[in-house]
Amino acid sequence: MVRSKGEELEKTMKETQEMLQTVEEHGIGEKKFFGGESIGIADIAFGSVVYWLEVIEEAVGEGAVFEAHRFPRLHAWIKNFKQVPVIKENLPERDWMVTFYKNRREAFVRSA
Repeated sequence: MVRSKGEELEKTMKETQEMLQTVEEHGIGEKKFFGGESIGIADIAFGSVVYWLEVIEEAVGEGAVFEAHRFPRLHAWIKNFKQVPVIKENLPERDWMVTFYKNRREAFVRSA
């Protein structure tokens, strides 16, 4: 999403939503985490993707991909994920990440 624009960006956003929809429908169910009530390797792997996705989505500013009304289970899951102490203590600083990706996106758009 950072390195695309126009139709390519729209396609990337649609593909991302399709992937999220699959996880929403088949991945979590009614559980707190992928494996149940405690965090596991699937949560850590997917958590890094979703956390970065939220940041990139804000930096790109071209519409929402990870919408709460479309993905209520995933939004509940990411909220739980971010509250796990070891995760909470080690997540990168969000404002710095948004600024970093906004700058990367602006450089890409200028050079394209």
